[in-house]
Amino acid sequence: MSAGPYAVIGAGLMGAATAWQLATRGAEVVLLEREVPAGDQGSSHGSARIYRYAYPDPFYAELLVHAEPLWVQLERESGRQLIDRVGCLDHGPGRDPEALARVLEQVGVEHALYSPAEARDRWPQLVVDTPVLHQPSAGVLDARTTVEAMVELAVAAGAQLHTRWPVTSITRTRSGFTLTGPDGAILEAAHVVVAAGGWLPELLGQLSLPGAFLTGLPEFTVMQENAYHFPYRDPGRPWPTTIHKDAMQVYTLPGGRDAGFAGQKVAEFNGGRPIRSAAAQDGVVDPANRDRVVEYVKRYLPGLVPEPYAETTCLFTNTPDEHFVLDTADGITVVSPCSGHGGKFAPLIGAMAADLATGTGGVPPVFRPGTAALAR
Repeated sequence: MSAGPYAVIGAGLMGAATAWQLATRGAEVVLLEREVPAGDQGSSHGSARIYRYAYPDPFYAELLVHAEPLWVQLERESGRQLIDRVGCLDHGPGRDPEALARVLEQVGVEHALYSPAEARDRWPQLVVDTPVLHQPSAGVLDARTTVEAMVELAVAAGAQLHTRWPVTSITRTRSGFTLTGPDGAILEAAHVVVAAGGWLPELLGQLSLPGAFLTGLPEFTVMQENAYHFPYRDPGRPWPTTIHKDAMQVYTLPGGRDAGFAGQKVAEFNGGRPIRSAAAQDGVVDPANRDRVVEYVKRYLPGLVPEPYAETTCLFTNTPDEHFVLDTADGITVVSPCSGHGGKFAPLIGAMAADLATGTGGVPPVFRPGTAALAR
C-alpha cells in the first residue's frame, strides 16, 4: 500500500464506498464532502434506485454478481436493510427480454420469462405487449441509507469526515498534494481520489495529470434529469421495479421515503437536459418532459393515478458509451461510475478504486481509457 493519507473528494455512493474500503484496509483516509453525505445537490440522494441484473452485455451482469457479496457484507456490518428485493420487470421491443434472459442464464442469475398474457395476469397494473423478463432478486436500493452506512463504517475504521468542505484547489507538492477548502483551510494528502460526480468536469482542469491521460478520458456530460411520483390506485398491491423501452425508455420503482411510501417513481431515462456541471443545476422540472411521462403513465401504467403528487430533479454524469471510468495516474484516481446505472455497483466500485489508489489491484481495461491513451 502506498503511503497515506488518502483524500477522497465526494461523499456520494462512490466516494463513501472508496473511503470505506480504504479505511477498513488500514489506510489513513480523509473524506471531503462539499455539503453533507448523499446531499440533495448530488447524484446519491434519496431512497430509490433500481437494483437489477439484466444487461445486454454479460460483462455488467457478471459485475453485479461479483458485487453481491459486498452488499451482503455491508448490510450485515451496518445492521441496515439497503436493498428491498421487490423484483424487476423488463419489457418492450427495445429491451429485448429474450436476449436479456439469455445473459442472465449465462451468469447464473435467477429469472423467468412470461408471455404478454401471463404478465398481464400477474401484474395487471401494467400494460405489456411483449414478453416480460422477471428478476425476483432485483429491487430497490436505498441510496442515502447506503451512503450513511458506508460513511459510518469508514469513520468507525478510522476515516475522518469533513462536511461542507468544497475543494477549491488541488496543488501538487513534493510529497503529494495540498487541497484547499473553505476559508483557506488546507489538507495534505499523498494520494487524491476524485469521486465528485457532476462536479467532476470542473475539477478535471485542476488535476495535475498527464496531458495524454486527460485526453484519453471520455467527454463527461452532466444531465439534469426529472423524476415524478404517481399515487397507487390500489395502495395494497405490491409493485416491482420496471424498465420499458419502446419509443422512449422509462423506468419505474417504488418510491419509498421519497414518495411517502404511497407511489411509484417514474422517469424517462436520459430525458432531461445537459448542463455544464452540477454547479449549473437549477432544480426546475422540464414541463415538456412532465407531459411525456404523464402520457406514458396514462398509456402503460393503469395502476397509477396519472397525476404526479411529487417531482424532483437529479443528476446523471454520462460517458458516450455509458462505461464507467476508474483510472489512475501520478497519485490521482478518477472515479466516475456514472451514466445513471452505477449505484448498484457501489461497494465493488469502492473496492476497485481502493485497489487502484493503493496499487494492490487493477480494474477491467474498459474502465481505464486514460491509461490506455498513455500507453499509445
